[in-house]
Amino acid sequence: MATPDRFPLPQVSESTRKPEWLKVRLPHGEGYERVKAIVKRTKLSTVCEEARCPNIAECWGGGTATVMLMGEVCTRACRFCHVKVGAPPPLDPMEPVHLAQAVREMDLEYIVVTSVNRDDRPDGGASHFALAIRELRRESPKTIVEVLIPDFKGVEKDLATVAEARPHVVAHNVETIERLTPTVRDRRAGYRQSLRVLEYLKRRPEGLYTKSSVMVGLGETDAELEQTFKDLREAGVDVLTLGQYLQPSQYHLRVERFVTPAQFQAYKTLAESYGFLYVASGPLVRSSYRAAEFFMKGLMERERLERIG
Repeated sequence: MATPDRFPLPQVSESTRKPEWLKVRLPHGEGYERVKAIVKRTKLSTVCEEARCPNIAECWGGGTATVMLMGEVCTRACRFCHVKVGAPPPLDPMEPVHLAQAVREMDLEYIVVTSVNRDDRPDGGASHFALAIRELRRESPKTIVEVLIPDFKGVEKDLATVAEARPHVVAHNVETIERLTPTVRDRRAGYRQSLRVLEYLKRRPEGLYTKSSVMVGLGETDAELEQTFKDLREAGVDVLTLGQYLQPSQYHLRVERFVTPAQFQAYKTLAESYGFLYVASGPLVRSSYRAAEFFMKGLMERERLERIG
């Protein structure tokens, strides 16, 4: 792929005091309260709450949510993530069924299913993901199912297990640029391995849409970000999200810079020049982001109409 002309990027501010554009209102609204009540009653584990996502009211009120499978204890220790690390409990075999029942009750238009890393499992939890996808599609056939998966150590057999269950979208995050990967992610995660995962999933016969996400503010340069955009497109990634890294505790990596909304817009323009179907870029954008999910919903509806037309 030819390298596009470089877009001029605004001056980077080195201040690490949280700026005004990262402050959000407390969540509220009828749709939000309804989903919150169901989540509480069904004891569903949502990333929206666990990560204190700033977009929770917009998503829950608009018919989308992100839920977490396989417990709340991860076998990997990434330095940006606030999830507990340790020896996870056994999997709950009824979790996929209970998840699908809760999603049906919430009447969601779009569900994102993610998980901790489960390197303690022979298949990394791939078969558990596949069960959840099938149950969701059976219980809520009109709901678009996106899965945000671990790398499963790059084992193609396990990736195939997830793909064959036919989620509508499969996401895997590179998280950061190649140089910073050993600092930001667990030593078992690799930048090139993540690219291979995404490329393999895109080559699969199921014709899945693929998605990835990058955090900024960790010390990356503009040239390194551009290379990441190029790498992701060469791996066939369809949708990219870019958001601000925020330090979850004093024990995690510190924020090197807060990227302005204008800079995010410039990154969006640059990324779009490489041919992604959609790029969501902004300070509050997260891997699961309603604008990107709304785009995917619209895209799939157009494809459906074209098929029956």
